[in-house]
Amino acid sequence: MLLSSALLLGATLNSALAVTLPHDNHDHAHVESLPLPGEWYQPESHPAHELFKRAPDDGVTRPAVGSPAWSAAFPQGSPDVSQLPRAWVDALDAAVAAGKIPDVPQTTLPPTANPGDPVNPVYPAGINPIGPEICSATYRCRHPDDIWDAPDGVFASSFDDGPLDGTEELVDFLTANNLHTTHFMIGLNILQQPTLFLKAFDAGNDIAVHTYNHPHMTALSNLEVVAQLGWTMQIIHESTGGRVARFWRPPYGDSDNRVRAIAQEVFGLETVIWNRDVNDWRLASGGTTPEQIVTEVTEWLSVTWARRSSPRKD
Repeated sequence: MLLSSALLLGATLNSALAVTLPHDNHDHAHVESLPLPGEWYQPESHPAHELFKRAPDDGVTRPAVGSPAWSAAFPQGSPDVSQLPRAWVDALDAAVAAGKIPDVPQTTLPPTANPGDPVNPVYPAGINPIGPEICSATYRCRHPDDIWDAPDGVFASSFDDGPLDGTEELVDFLTANNLHTTHFMIGLNILQQPTLFLKAFDAGNDIAVHTYNHPHMTALSNLEVVAQLGWTMQIIHESTGGRVARFWRPPYGDSDNRVRAIAQEVFGLETVIWNRDVNDWRLASGGTTPEQIVTEVTEWLSVTWARRSSPRKD
C-alpha cells in the first residue's frame, strides 16, 4: 500500500499502535494491539486551554468542520505574525521575561535544488549544535524532555504530514486491522482536507501537531514559531470538540532548546522525534520503492528484536 505520509517508528505516544514484541523462547510470537495509557490531548484543567477559550461539550454552536465559516477562521497560507491572538503573544512575552526561552540564534538554510527538501540548518559560526546550550535534534542531540523511543518491547507507529490523499487508505487499513496510530497533522492540510482529517479523528486515532505549513522551525523567529504551533493547535481544537493537543513533531526533526521551550512554555506541547524513519516520503520522487520500505522495516525489527533477546554480558 502506497502512503503519502511518513511512517515514523518508535514514538512513545498515548494510544499509538502498541505491539509487544516476542518475549519468551517459544516458537510463536506474542503480539497484542493495545493503546498506551492516557490521552493525546490536555485535561480541561491544563492552562493551555486559556489560550483557546473553548471547552468540550460547552453547548455553544460552532461552524461545521469544513464549512466556509469554519475555514474563514484560519490562515489560508503561511501565518502572518501580525495577526496572532493577543493571548498567544502575551504568553510568549511572559515566558521570555521569566527567562524560560533560551536566547538561541536562528539558523539559516543552505540552498537546495528543490524548495522544501530536508537540509541541515546552519547555526552562526562558533555555535555547537550538539552542545547543551543548543541541543539541536537535527544534529541528533537528545534533550531529556524530548520523546525519541517507545517503551521497551513496544512498537509505536506515527504518520506525518497529513491529511493527504493517502490518509483514507491508511485509516481504512488500520481500522480493518483493529489498529490505531498517531497522526502528526499539518494545519494547512487540515484546512484543505477536513473530511480526511475527520476520518482519522473519528476512527479513534491520536492527533498531534506538525506545524501549520511545514517549515524548518529553528530558522524562524519566536513569533513565527508561536504562529506555526498556535494556529495548528487552534484548527485541531476547533475540529475536535475543543481538545488541546499535547504533542508536536518538528518538521524534519528540526528543533532546539529555543523552539522546544516555546512549544512547552507557551502551549504545553511535548516534543516528539523518532528513532526510525522508513523514508516513504521519498516514494513520490522515486527515491525508494514499497519493496525497499518493507525490506528495511523487516530488517530493522529483526535486528532490534535480536539485540533485545541476546543474553547480556555483565
